[in-house]
Amino acid sequence: MSAETFTTSNDLDAINRLYRERGWSDGLPIVPPSVERVARMLAFSSLAPHHVIARLPPGFGEATVEQVAINAVMAGCDPEYLPILIAATKAVAETSFNIQAVEATTNPAAVWLILNGPIVQKLQINASFNCLGQGAWANATLGRAMRLILQNIGGAKPGEMDRATQGQPAKYTFCCAENESLSAWDPLHVERGFKAEQSTVTVVAAEGTLNMNTHSKQSEEMLRVFAQSMIHPTSNEYCHGGEPWLVLAPEHADILKAGGLTKAQVKQRLWELSKMPARDLSVKELLRAQASRRDEYGQIGPDTMLSIARDPSDIWFIVAGGPGTHTVYVPCFGNSRAVTQLIDMTHLNQLP
Repeated sequence: MSAETFTTSNDLDAINRLYRERGWSDGLPIVPPSVERVARMLAFSSLAPHHVIARLPPGFGEATVEQVAINAVMAGCDPEYLPILIAATKAVAETSFNIQAVEATTNPAAVWLILNGPIVQKLQINASFNCLGQGAWANATLGRAMRLILQNIGGAKPGEMDRATQGQPAKYTFCCAENESLSAWDPLHVERGFKAEQSTVTVVAAEGTLNMNTHSKQSEEMLRVFAQSMIHPTSNEYCHGGEPWLVLAPEHADILKAGGLTKAQVKQRLWELSKMPARDLSVKELLRAQASRRDEYGQIGPDTMLSIARDPSDIWFIVAGGPGTHTVYVPCFGNSRAVTQLIDMTHLNQLP
């Protein structure tokens, strides 16, 4: 994407036609990345515009600060969102996230952004009602910008390097914050080694969402029905030992906490209760599991009880959403591990 993309015309219809023709849009109208808009965005970073944040697979394009800013403008982001996207771009480029596979797979993998820390309140990122849905400008545009960055800089265009069979709606945008004030435990970024007063973005290779509605008031029963909902023989996670995620409703988190359970204990019980006999896999998937998890299990036979993750600590959850008895299971791409990146708050701390 060259400089002509943001100097060509002030005609909104003409610009959107141009972007559609050149494959620079996600299928929705874009905000023209004028020189002025991009400059306002760049003011929220101390890095030089041509500083290379990362080289993004599968096309290995150079994600410069300016290129990230251009895509952020196109997505409708406010200028102060740029530090989040710089951090998220660094995060997806980490080897353990395996963005090459995430973007080129036939699986419907989408990058999910999770925000923690003071930045959530400062930028009004939704962690409450409908936090995975529509209605919050920051959530919608940040998730969308991440997708445009991966497409326009990383080269992951649908039908070309992005080979997703069907994809999923989250490939338009997937972003939320943790509802830390209603969490019964330390927030995600503290669990992952950061300080409570720091702001972070976590990137997750998510394959979808499943609503888990239970009115149970018993912690053990609740974990049992959650685990049974997580079990599915078509899962990449059982083939490879994945990293499943849950978005716990605050109401459900309170019940688990009242049951005396720590985060580690919740993870341990989910790990134990979600084991599945290898015979439930198809023949082809059993062969994949035998190849992928031999170091873990040795010989895998029909009666081997496969875990959804290699270790209980690989099961992650955040507390988010408003009142209600709905927790969300987020199955993930088995060959990726979430990455959490610190956000540079230098310019954001100057905001009122």
